[in-house]
Amino acid sequence: MHRSLALLAGCLVPLSVATPLEKRNDFAAPPGGDVDILNYALTLEYLERKFYQEGLQNYTENDFTAAGFTQDFYTNLQKVYSDEMTHVTFLSADLGAKAVAEPTFAFPVKDARSFVSLASVLEGVGVSAYLGAASSIANKDYLTAAASILAVEARHASYLRAALGEKPFPGPFDTPLDFDQVYSMAAQFITGVAPGTKLPFIAFPPLTAAPANGGFCAGQTTLTFTGAQAQALKSGKVTQDTKVYAVFYSGLQAFYVPVREFRRVGIRTQVPANRSIVDCEDPRRQLCHGGQPAPAGQTYVTLNTADGKSAKASDENTIAGVALLEVSC
Repeated sequence: MHRSLALLAGCLVPLSVATPLEKRNDFAAPPGGDVDILNYALTLEYLERKFYQEGLQNYTENDFTAAGFTQDFYTNLQKVYSDEMTHVTFLSADLGAKAVAEPTFAFPVKDARSFVSLASVLEGVGVSAYLGAASSIANKDYLTAAASILAVEARHASYLRAALGEKPFPGPFDTPLDFDQVYSMAAQFITGVAPGTKLPFIAFPPLTAAPANGGFCAGQTTLTFTGAQAQALKSGKVTQDTKVYAVFYSGLQAFYVPVREFRRVGIRTQVPANRSIVDCEDPRRQLCHGGQPAPAGQTYVTLNTADGKSAKASDENTIAGVALLEVSC
């Protein structure tokens, strides 16, 4: 089973460069400081609140049990919805008159199962959003509150992942995303904003990633980024001869994989594999510590002109994204 954030839509590349997800300028506080960050968080909480409100109105307890979920699942979804309502109330109270107005949203959900699948994705994105913003928060009281919300969002995500038959905690680290990366995913669901609403974030051109063989497996799945060439050329940041890299974000690592067939309609690449203990350069394995973990669980992908060596991925060199895939093997 594979999932995406309405982003589902790879040329074998045998090697990838993996680097720690270093602190980038993209994680710096926006111009409005803590107020902008809290409004950013509030916008995400508005989205989640509306999503659960609609889902619980549109689907009954019987719909969820018929879709294979447990008898108490609907009750637990009501608790998740209550948590999101509380987050909105809390952030709105702190911001007072500076609180951004709620946008309007639309969600590509067709049944109870797809609702839960998207719920799991949104909770995972919420975790990545709070995690990425944490280092930019100046007020320590706000930081503690944000960390408290992050922990609850992580619990939601784990519960929903387990309900879908996925690993509830697929890796030892969660993935921080910067403001524009998160906003690029949230913007897909925003259909309108109140007059005068201003958030200092931009959405990258959309990116869709489709697996060649029905699932996302590290070191095995070849991806096609349909229409990515046209989007990249439209951005004005590249030409047909520019070297382009798919950057996979998983945990605290960024994997840089060169794409092939950039001149064709579908840009192709492969989900990177781990650098296993077999590849260790120490012949006696005394310095081997299990190798470098491959992407796992909810993994994010952007297309960039950075190669990970001479330049690191940043908002400035991102030409499309963010695509999302569930790496399950």
